[in-house]
Amino acid sequence: MRARKILRLSGADTRDFLQGLITNDINKIDQGLVYAALLTPQGKYLSDFFLSAAAEDVLLDVDAEQAEALMKRLTMYRLRAKVEITATDLQVKRGTGPAPEGAMSDPRHAALGWRLIGAEGGDDGSDWNALYVAHCVPQSGIELGPDSYILEAGFEALNGVDFRKGCYVGQEVTARMKHKTELRKGLRQVEITGTAPVGCDITANDKLVGTVFTQANGKAIAYLRLDRAKGAMQAGDAEIQLLQS
Repeated sequence: MRARKILRLSGADTRDFLQGLITNDINKIDQGLVYAALLTPQGKYLSDFFLSAAAEDVLLDVDAEQAEALMKRLTMYRLRAKVEITATDLQVKRGTGPAPEGAMSDPRHAALGWRLIGAEGGDDGSDWNALYVAHCVPQSGIELGPDSYILEAGFEALNGVDFRKGCYVGQEVTARMKHKTELRKGLRQVEITGTAPVGCDITANDKLVGTVFTQANGKAIAYLRLDRAKGAMQAGDAEIQLLQS
């Protein structure tokens, strides 16, 4: 499990502040855990995270390697808003078995089980990479990076974007990709015979097709140029075959 950091946002303007920034509707935290991202004005990925209500505050569960940069970005956007952003010592537990009291369902996919913020971290030993590959769920710092667009990364299927919530940073580009263009690139599940390093190029007929990422049980998540992802492809010493269109 990649290390996580929990940020606390408090103050009278917290929800309005987040609503104008993130890809999902912050008010959904009244029903459970919310998955969302922060984008650049050009619509590219900066960070993804989970949001939950804690009395009048909002807890933000983010990859630890992104936490400092995210705090700086949120502070930059804060301006005169009545919002305080602080790092906490809280941790995340997760699992796919029976959920403990206070846990919330992972909103990305039912197979990903539950998450619980508290004094202790860890998980129940589930094969997370296999689950991510089986359901094409990208991870911060692996499939998701600074060149990512969230719709190519499957955020709509993962309940990470709301097209009815109104404006947020990067919304115009994201909406255009949704309504006015056909996605020509994206994350897909592939069959992999052999092994290839995460981040290895995928080629076909000596042309670059994409990149292979997380792998488990003979399958992998790959970022592909879809018009070239036909037939047998190669990544290092491995053979790649698209499993879904």
